[in-house]
Amino acid sequence: MFSGSFSRTDRSVLGQWWWTVDRWLFCALLLLLCVGIFLSFAASPVVAQRLDLDSFFFVRRHLALAIPVVALMVFTSLIQPRFIRFLCWLLFAICVVFLMLTPFIGIEIKGAKRWVNIFGFSLQASEFIKPTFAVITAWLLSQKNAAGTLSGKMLSVILYFAVVFLILLQPDFGMVFVISSVWFLQFFVAGIPLFWVYLIGGSGVVGIIGAYFVFPHIASRIDRFLNPETGDQYQITKSLEAFKNGGWLGRGPGEGIVKRGLPDAHADFVFSVAGEEFGLILCLFILGLFIFIAGRGLYLARKEHNFFLTLAISGLIFQFTLQALINIASSLHLIPTKGMTLPFLSYGGSSLLAIGFGMGMILSFTRRRLDDKGI
Repeated sequence: MFSGSFSRTDRSVLGQWWWTVDRWLFCALLLLLCVGIFLSFAASPVVAQRLDLDSFFFVRRHLALAIPVVALMVFTSLIQPRFIRFLCWLLFAICVVFLMLTPFIGIEIKGAKRWVNIFGFSLQASEFIKPTFAVITAWLLSQKNAAGTLSGKMLSVILYFAVVFLILLQPDFGMVFVISSVWFLQFFVAGIPLFWVYLIGGSGVVGIIGAYFVFPHIASRIDRFLNPETGDQYQITKSLEAFKNGGWLGRGPGEGIVKRGLPDAHADFVFSVAGEEFGLILCLFILGLFIFIAGRGLYLARKEHNFFLTLAISGLIFQFTLQALINIASSLHLIPTKGMTLPFLSYGGSSLLAIGFGMGMILSFTRRRLDDKGI
């Protein structure tokens, strides 16, 4: 796409970037973002009309965010890894402050306080905690600590429990599950003793069981998943109806009818809209894009000789993939419903920007280098 604009002898910043960045991964991410813009035209107008807004209100906002997201990916990918580490620590600290303030000044939506209003923009700090904490954990686990100092593993454990505690105050168990899964994966890749693998894994199972008894909304979702007669199944019933209506080729652009009754058609259930209007073919294409991005990311992580980069890339790409799988599985009623966006496809300002930042870091970490300088 840009090859004609940049020759291999081009010494400009963008010229050097183009020939060192992983173009396959970058182009796949751009394609996914374009599919998200395309789907916003299909899913958003009916939601805007229900809220008495202009039909293309959410479409315009999605388009307005897409350009900054691409710019953020490119800008982040230009930064050297050591500066990205510093940026992650800074952003992580700021987001922790916002997490502490959220229970007091946060905006309550559907019984949860997860957003803080800043200059008219609703910020969900936990979205930015996800990628920054993954990079911080990777750095801590890759460090060899001197005798008498706090080990990187122990500091990571302390930070993990602090983050989980603050997010559970909102509450957002889905976010805790994603952060915990990525954190556990990085510990596993770092080569912790098998005893700790069993202990952390067992603690996770106990945590899930405990959440069922502590948080009524989690118990309600699990009960409705296991026994539909125990509660309202409206959204998931509509979602499955959308896939059934779509068939192989879909009803056609704008011809979907289920989205008119789905409150979150432009966000949590955008995959259902894709299924009804464009059919199984587009759904498989979207799934294929996610599989390619995940596979490409893990392939690049495996090629890395720097342990910090291996852990960071693995954590970020697993986080991206897990979030996509949770959203798709929820739409297909394979797991209990969870309000989690589909990366680059769902509407959501904080989510789009945070995912763009995370993917930009992967592009930076996977750029071709002659040595480890700057890492």
